[in-house]
Amino acid sequence: MRLLPAVVAVFLAVGVAYYVYVPMPDGIKEPWKLMLADAGFRTIMQVTSLKNRLGLDYYINPLLPYAEGFVGMVSRLLSSESGGGAVPGVKVSDVTFAGIPVRVYEPPAGGEGHLRRGVMYFHGGGWAFGSAKMGMHDVITRMISDELNAVVVSVDYRLYPEVLFPVPYLECLAAAKHFLTREVLAKYAIDPERVAVSGDSAGGNLAAAVAQEISTDDDASVKFSVQALIYPVLQALDFNTPSYLQNKDVPVLYRPLMVRLWLQYLGIDLSLMPQFLANNHSSLEQSLITPELRSRVDWTSLLPPKHRKNYEPLVVEKGLRGLVKERPGLLDVRAAPLLAGPEVLAKCPRAYVITCEYDVLKDDGLMYTRRLQDAGVAVTNDHYEDGFHGCLGFITWPMDFDVGRRAVRGYLNWLHNNL
Repeated sequence: MRLLPAVVAVFLAVGVAYYVYVPMPDGIKEPWKLMLADAGFRTIMQVTSLKNRLGLDYYINPLLPYAEGFVGMVSRLLSSESGGGAVPGVKVSDVTFAGIPVRVYEPPAGGEGHLRRGVMYFHGGGWAFGSAKMGMHDVITRMISDELNAVVVSVDYRLYPEVLFPVPYLECLAAAKHFLTREVLAKYAIDPERVAVSGDSAGGNLAAAVAQEISTDDDASVKFSVQALIYPVLQALDFNTPSYLQNKDVPVLYRPLMVRLWLQYLGIDLSLMPQFLANNHSSLEQSLITPELRSRVDWTSLLPPKHRKNYEPLVVEKGLRGLVKERPGLLDVRAAPLLAGPEVLAKCPRAYVITCEYDVLKDDGLMYTRRLQDAGVAVTNDHYEDGFHGCLGFITWPMDFDVGRRAVRGYLNWLHNNL
């Protein structure tokens, strides 16, 4: 009987190792750290999915802090809040803008003058997870406020399954319009000529879409002067771009997961995932997807050769007839900013786009960079050869990655020099 505890311990250790282990590309440094973080993300998604599917909020909600604690035991990244100790001088207030919950970060007194920079930030999480208060987002927004002497407004838009597209976009747009009023800017002593919009992943999607809308709104007296997009998700017509195929099994954003998040956001039956993975949803049979629209996501012409590699485009002749008509969000630029016309892109503010080599969304960001440049917009693209999706959130010990620290520094430096 004395052997039983040892046997149980061995089986538990093997089970945990099996759950945590994921094959990694050679270019990712410190792979075991990323495996552990990925296991934490998967745990959170599984617990949240169970809550959504069974509707057992009363029983499941108390478990979420423990799921987040899977990573939180070694990092504050996924804790509910990073805490004021991260950047001690920043004042944090939870208020509402146009009825939308936001978290406002105000820098310490002093700095570079009376008028300060302003930054509106949209957090990532696939339109289904995360919040402005989540540690990995809270740390970044505190750093922006402190280092740039900026007032940062991080928006807590509602998430799936409570709401679907276009609600998150509309809430972000409403908060942005409120922020850009001269009264609010004056209240926070923000220079109207120095206001940025930014976001990561799904937040980058929302930032790009809101930037497009504000830039073309003739009634907006104050507009964003720059946009900073961190590995943004920008289109749902082609899930067989080189980066989607190259990184289909790379943590933390697997190809099937990204497709699932899109289907959830757009209210499409999840049973259609295999059809989307095969690009049947964007077949040539879909008459609403015109040649002009297809050219806006044509990676064979928009990507440089080094990123096209040896991949071939997957163009399907027939499949899922009528789906685009039933789910117009697939072609709606508010959901897919990469589909915007050149006349819209030409009015957008100068841009900063971060892309990572080991990220399914790499090509989305690179194609948007190219399309903005073709429209005459000044764009800086920082591409991290050892980067992976979400790496900017991994900057606190002991889950800190060198690429995360470098990416955050590059992001802050660009904002400092361009905002």
